[in-house]
Amino acid sequence: MLFVHSSPRAVGPHVEWAVGRALGTPVNFEWTEQPVLPGTLRTEFSWTGEPGSGARIASALRGWEQLRFEVSEDPGADSDGARWMHTPELGVYYAQTDTAGNVVIPEDRIRYAMEVAAFDAGELHRELRLALGQAWDDELEPFRHASDFAPVIWLHRVG
Repeated sequence: MLFVHSSPRAVGPHVEWAVGRALGTPVNFEWTEQPVLPGTLRTEFSWTGEPGSGARIASALRGWEQLRFEVSEDPGADSDGARWMHTPELGVYYAQTDTAGNVVIPEDRIRYAMEVAAFDAGELHRELRLALGQAWDDELEPFRHASDFAPVIWLHRVG
């Protein structure tokens, strides 16, 4: 899946061209307004491709620093899954994922976090949040919820 959470209007056609080039086939997105950041658009696109296509999409989009996006690649028989997140403030985050879409932190990264933290539990917590991409998740979460177009039913009286 590709989620472009926010894109300036003028950049939209260029995003489509870049993703199409990365996948080797032209694509057309259905863009909608992004209410979290007025003046920007958002889109969701389901794609298929050989392993490594997600990396090509993320690489093609990282050149536009004003984009907020996520790319996920499902695991295959001979490949791990992957997830890329990008925000203008934080840049690109990459992680391997398991079959359920959970981020997998490699042993070496955990050992690094333990070494940097020494015996400081707060620092270990900070390092593990960094390894999990928590800052990217925190920044993208409001943009993700903006895509929930399900109607809201207010209950004034229950019972």
